Amino acid sequence: MARVDALASVTGTVWKIEKNVGDSVAEGDEIMILESMKMEIVVEAPAAGTIAEITVAEQDPVDEDQVVAVIESGS
Repeated sequence: MARVDALASVTGTVWKIEKNVGDSVAEGDEIMILESMKMEIVVEAPAAGTIAEITVAEQDPVDEDQVVAVIESGS
């Protein structure tokens, strides 16, 4: 199994986490929503698999390209 990182695409704040560790995701599924400059930005699963780790909590600040989740992928 490969570990695939989901990255924050912008600097902002974690607004809402939609998935939990152990949840299955398809590529493109919404993992969490970030807030930046009053805009909501969705973090999508970069690959299908299972959420192995969520590295942030709601209301945490994040930087662009920060790892916010790790997915165990079969590919």
